[in-house]
Amino acid sequence: MEKQNLKAALFDLDGVVFDTEPQYSVFWGSQCRLYHPEHPGLEHEIKGSTLDQIFDLAWSGPLEKERAVVVERLNAFEAQMHLDYVEGFEEFINDLRQHGVKTAVVTSSNRQKMENVYQKHPEFRELFDEILTSEDFAESKPSPDCYLRAAQRFNAEPTECVVFEDSINGLRSGCAAGMMVVGLLTTNKLDAVKPISNYQIENYNHFDYDKLLTIHFKLYIKWQDI
Repeated sequence: MEKQNLKAALFDLDGVVFDTEPQYSVFWGSQCRLYHPEHPGLEHEIKGSTLDQIFDLAWSGPLEKERAVVVERLNAFEAQMHLDYVEGFEEFINDLRQHGVKTAVVTSSNRQKMENVYQKHPEFRELFDEILTSEDFAESKPSPDCYLRAAQRFNAEPTECVVFEDSINGLRSGCAAGMMVVGLLTTNKLDAVKPISNYQIENYNHFDYDKLLTIHFKLYIKWQDI
């Protein structure tokens, strides 16, 4: 394999492109404490899940009637969120694109959430060749479906892709897809991320195309030897 066979970089959104996970922890923490005081820490267990998955898990049965209220609160919360890029992200993704690597967002968020993103960051679409939301795949993370579909958009094999993730469900999704996985330490600690990722970074500072290519190539050689 030649080093140039890194075709696509696939990015989760929250905690990977934008440093928003602390804000979501505040929102879902407040809702979980309100509706599930018997289940401390539930907001951490649902990270990386779609809204439908969260509702199926924690707002079913008698609480189903509260879903509309939670959605209204969530929409209001997201409308005023700060969407700051993870440090070094813009420089890193521009470096990838200059070297011919295709880029995609693969997020459990829905299209309505993305409209908020586009309003606050008009340049966002120009950073990515494809944007896949929860409406674009049948199974959500930790299923590999979303990342395999993203690879298909670029006619790329899983071994030709790298996934950037922060949540446990997302990291498992990338691994299950058979792709190289870079774990962002924006949401979980190293001891939780390391076993389900091939490389770990706190942010994109001091991380570039050449370094990623070297790591990807070494990993591919390992795969070939198995």
